[in-house]
Amino acid sequence: MSSLRLDEFLAYRLSIASNAVSDIVARAYRSLFGLRIPEWRLIAVLAEGGNMSQQALCGRTRMDKVTVSRAAIALADRGLIARASNPDDQRSHLLTLSKEGWALYEQIAPKALEMERRIFAGFSDAERIQLKAMLDRIDSAVEAFDARG
Repeated sequence: MSSLRLDEFLAYRLSIASNAVSDIVARAYRSLFGLRIPEWRLIAVLAEGGNMSQQALCGRTRMDKVTVSRAAIALADRGLIARASNPDDQRSHLLTLSKEGWALYEQIAPKALEMERRIFAGFSDAERIQLKAMLDRIDSAVEAFDARG
């Protein structure tokens, strides 16, 4: 019988590494911009993808409906996003960055890139490319696993 050893269990190690990076980012975004990670993710995804429904944001960020909803409310309360009726689905709204949201994104994006540079400074270009390719493969494997049920 095989025994589960967490230090060798890749899913566990991936989760721990992800949490460690998220913790560093969360502290920086909280102190510099007053944002939680889900709020920053919505800002970044909306900056990259334009208008989106909360359901689309759930899919893109892999966050649950409640987390996305709370982040959207917090951002709307701060005037960082705007809500508009969704012409394709009257039960939902499209979220978009406001002028203030764009201004905040333009302050945060360079800091995000700098944090990434510092975290991965010990990796060669080839290792970073390989890591990205491996993460893409993990995403594909998870999607296939989800599709099979």
